[in-house]
Amino acid sequence: MATQTTWLITGISSGFGREMAQQLLAAGHTVVGTVRKIDAIADLQAQYPDTLDAQILDVTNVEAVHQVVDQAFERHSTIDVVVNNAGYGLFGAAEELSDEQVNQILATDLVGSIQVIRTALPHLRQQASGTIIQISSYGGQVAYPGNSMYHASKFGIEGFVESVAQEVKPFGIRCLIVEPGGARTEFRYGSAHVAKLMPEYDGPTHAFLKMLDPANGLAPGDPAKMAARIIESVDDPSIPLHMVLGSEALRNTITRLEERLAEYRSETDLARSTDITD
Repeated sequence: MATQTTWLITGISSGFGREMAQQLLAAGHTVVGTVRKIDAIADLQAQYPDTLDAQILDVTNVEAVHQVVDQAFERHSTIDVVVNNAGYGLFGAAEELSDEQVNQILATDLVGSIQVIRTALPHLRQQASGTIIQISSYGGQVAYPGNSMYHASKFGIEGFVESVAQEVKPFGIRCLIVEPGGARTEFRYGSAHVAKLMPEYDGPTHAFLKMLDPANGLAPGDPAKMAARIIESVDDPSIPLHMVLGSEALRNTITRLEERLAEYRSETDLARSTDITD
């Protein structure tokens, strides 16, 4: 990006959000970054006092989402890119999860992202430009045991953004869904939430415990490289709606989609049997 742009990014205290904010700020761009605790980005505030507009936001608070997003557009006139990054992982079998855990992850990873986009849309439509980037996961296409509610939130937000992308294209607004594979961020090694585990699900369902332990090997994804590819995608019209990051993630996604396609093709006669033929 040769010209200076303004980005609104939720959840810049760690992970992809922080990597993106750091790279953008270092390149001279302006970032409206949200965090739940301002102390988490004190270093960035000190280094970029004029181009980092830090805001406290819990995306589960819908009224706060409206206020923060609306005021960001008012202060900066134009926001070129809106990035939904705030979120976390929840691990455990469906039966192991509490009602509170179920409600909280949907409020954060699904509803929070929906409300950020809905609040930004009137402003983006008025300026007749802008890009919405939804940080999802290849877990928005591929499901594993022990991750049911995380997959529910990611499958859900991907369907929402796919629909919105078609609705807003006539207004000059572009949408991108980013599907990273495993990366060396706090998603696995710090911020992951784990249910109260039951011995009945020991085995494949609890395989995520090995993944969450750094002693078993770190994830293959480089957060800095992934953040750079996300930033570059804004200026690359050849990037499709779904952008997979990580060779393992792409391989697993293609395998699952091919399996799913074969499943659907096997149902041709069954599907036709329910058509009205007279």
